[in-house]
Amino acid sequence: MNPVSGIMVQKVLDVTIVDFQEVRLLDTKHIDTIAEQLYQLVDKMDRRKLILDFSKVQFLASSALSVLLNLHKKTKAIKGELVLCGLRKDLMKVFEITSLTKLFRFCADEKDALAAFGHAGRV
Repeated sequence: MNPVSGIMVQKVLDVTIVDFQEVRLLDTKHIDTIAEQLYQLVDKMDRRKLILDFSKVQFLASSALSVLLNLHKKTKAIKGELVLCGLRKDLMKVFEITSLTKLFRFCADEKDALAAFGHAGRV
């Protein structure tokens, strides 16, 4: 999948890394397009280990949180795991306020997220 869609998808061994390419994830139609691509990774491609890298994202609409919740459910349904990384402090506060920090696993950056899956770094 290419960055025109708003995400860049890469596979490192058995882990799929999704890098969000946009600073603002606010437009509902655009978020729905990204959601479809994320859901396909789990539903059709059977990707069980996902890292979502938010390091470029500064603004996030509440509808994006719904997408993340649905993705979490889908990943758990296939006995997979989802790790979020690279969140700025102000975005992290949104997850804290909504108590989503209890649901999601967070890592500081992509390197730490890969380590959480037992990989030292990109191969």
